Amino acid sequence: MKRDPSPAGTLPMQPISRDVLQEKYLRPGEADVEDVYARVADALASVEPEGQRAQYRELFHANLRAGAIGAGRIMSAAGTGLQSTLINCFVQPVGDCIQGQDDGGYPGIYEALREAAETMRRGGGVGYDFSRIRPRGAMVSSTGSFASGPCSYIDVFDHSCATVESAGSRRGAQMGVLRIDHPDVLEFITAKRTPGRWSNFNVSVAVTDEFMRALQAGEDWPLLHRAQPGAPLVAQGAHRREDCFWVYRSVPARELWETVMRSAYDFAEPGILFPDTINRDNNLGYCEEISATNPCGEQPLPPYGCCDLGPVVLPRFVRHPFGFGGTPQFDFEAFAQAVALQVRALDNVLDLTFWPLPQQRVEAMAKRRIGVGFTGLGNALAMLCLRYDQADGRELAVRIARCMRDSAYAASVALAREKGAFPLFDAGRYLEGGTFVSRLDPALQEQIRAHGLRNSHLLSIAPTGTVSLAFADNASNGIEPSFAWTYRRKKREADGTTTEYMVEDHAWRLYRSLGGDTTQLPRYFVSALEMPAAGHLAMMEAVQPFVDTAISKTVNIPADYPYEDFKGLYLEAWQAGLKGLATYRPNSILGSVLSTAAPALDAAPSQSGADPMRSVIESRPRGALPSVAEKLEYWTQQGRQNLYLVVSFLPVAGGRERAIEFFMPVGQSAQSQQWITASMRLLSLAARGGFLERALADMRKVAWDRGPVRLGTYVRADGSEVPLWHDSEVAAIAYAIQNIIARRGGGEVPALATPAHGAAEPGAMAGAKCSECGANAMIRKDGCDFCTSCGHVGACG
Repeated sequence: MKRDPSPAGTLPMQPISRDVLQEKYLRPGEADVEDVYARVADALASVEPEGQRAQYRELFHANLRAGAIGAGRIMSAAGTGLQSTLINCFVQPVGDCIQGQDDGGYPGIYEALREAAETMRRGGGVGYDFSRIRPRGAMVSSTGSFASGPCSYIDVFDHSCATVESAGSRRGAQMGVLRIDHPDVLEFITAKRTPGRWSNFNVSVAVTDEFMRALQAGEDWPLLHRAQPGAPLVAQGAHRREDCFWVYRSVPARELWETVMRSAYDFAEPGILFPDTINRDNNLGYCEEISATNPCGEQPLPPYGCCDLGPVVLPRFVRHPFGFGGTPQFDFEAFAQAVALQVRALDNVLDLTFWPLPQQRVEAMAKRRIGVGFTGLGNALAMLCLRYDQADGRELAVRIARCMRDSAYAASVALAREKGAFPLFDAGRYLEGGTFVSRLDPALQEQIRAHGLRNSHLLSIAPTGTVSLAFADNASNGIEPSFAWTYRRKKREADGTTTEYMVEDHAWRLYRSLGGDTTQLPRYFVSALEMPAAGHLAMMEAVQPFVDTAISKTVNIPADYPYEDFKGLYLEAWQAGLKGLATYRPNSILGSVLSTAAPALDAAPSQSGADPMRSVIESRPRGALPSVAEKLEYWTQQGRQNLYLVVSFLPVAGGRERAIEFFMPVGQSAQSQQWITASMRLLSLAARGGFLERALADMRKVAWDRGPVRLGTYVRADGSEVPLWHDSEVAAIAYAIQNIIARRGGGEVPALATPAHGAAEPGAMAGAKCSECGANAMIRKDGCDFCTSCGHVGACG
């Protein structure tokens, strides 16, 4: 195998890479990346015939160093002796009964929950199709009652995931799917608009070709299920069709689609899956039906199917990057060799791994699915002086994807000759026209016909998350362009302190190390937020025909992106034959309040040097003070609440006023009076001590098991108002006080702060709450949870 002559390997490891490597991948006795590679290579070789193990140990080790790495579970758990899975994700079936199996052989809801909990406990994420569960209001003949519907059971799965601590401290991500024709689909689409609901789930709607045709024709759309509706629904018009499905009701397809699109536009979910496209393209359409994906969407899988993933780091195969020292070139020969050996490595993982459930092992052994992919595409194109969102960049990406496809399938043929084809291989049916494999070159198809394949599916482009940070010098994630060239990462330490350091994109720091001027980057340095949405979508359309499963990709769009254009992206994705689509528009609704900073009340110091807005006031001045009394109206799970708040101000130099005393009148809720009184007295002390802003900011972080609390509104860029949500009553009150003080000073509570260290770094975006820094700035980036405030990378599925 060719060694990597590029200078990328000479770059010193940056702090984030050391940090992630230490936290996620180093095991006792290991000190660096080479130790991890040695452990993983030894484990992968252990399933080879004894006389060949030393040979393959060296080959696998060299391939890891060349850039053919394993997904997170492989790199963290292989060779450790832990009974944890090396498989990142699974799809688990859920049937239409409580216990046992339903009439289709699917496990009942609580049996499926047990199976999912065991899978997550062993380190795997899980995707589910909940469409078999009968709708709300359907008859339950065994108990003479009515069904509560799939959304109520998704609540149970969500709480279970939050409780289960997985092997290696990796909490499994989850994906929930519901068909567009399920009677409860509207509740499913809008469920995550409630803050905190399904926080451990990504959700996607399975949109059929039939629905898309009804949408284009302006027709009504039936919401239906096999389960019989209860008498009240029948009285409202529910009826049985000739095909034995019950139509619960019909809705205009355009109105239903509008609900889906508006939710995706404002809340970043649900994603969209196109199951008909998935099943048409499926190599194993003759023996399986796919209705769900893993949590990040790159692996459409049958029940008990798994993701056995391993990306190849593309920047390692760029020679003369940026044109330094010669014409930049991609080494296709070395890349093809790395892909071929990666097929063998991932095939060995299936025999090496611990399986959480016996059904998962049976499924894997029958089909031997693997997922060779790549990461760092955005960086590789920049290093080749090609723009990600231009035709020449896509053309090179297609050449890479085609090379990966052909090398992987040829290697699987060779493995079949050596070790045997996957048990469900049927040459005639496998090579039928219309599927992915029927598009391979004729010569390769003939080899498959003659010798079989070791693996039914071979390719998957997944998000790489912390794997990219630890083993690829923060190369761009998966198929994505770079998100930012630099950003600051804040990390909370065990002693409660915070460490902050700069994180740099691999291509950016390589360009700088070779003598490039990073203050004036060439135009081929284009980030995810700088390119149009069409550039993202065009790359998916170019590469998807060469990937036998799917691609995890986020189409980033700006906050002011026109809504009608946004809807057009999904129609284009369906027409182009994509298997799904996920978009992310900076979300001004979810968590936007808690992402704001406390109001800036600083003033210029007085001539004596003491700031009158911050100096210590020993005691409250005698006599009356100008005050503001305000009635607060907010909403909790118990409904509308009211309380009164009084803030007193002290006039100071320069004609300004400083808040120094807080009070809530007696007579409000007796149960709350103690904490209200205590909070007001402590705030008054903080105000007179000169650290009121810090105290209020800290109150904003208080959480409550009966949250969230709605108080106030936020004005979006389009002028519309949306509600603001807080984690607790305490946090809501602190927000109200900040507003009173800001208005008294003629200001307002500021929006999200923008980093001050360079235009290359994106500002914080509102999103879910970050487990690392607490800011409500966790977005979905490149298929992974990413905090735009502190840089923390969370679950990637």
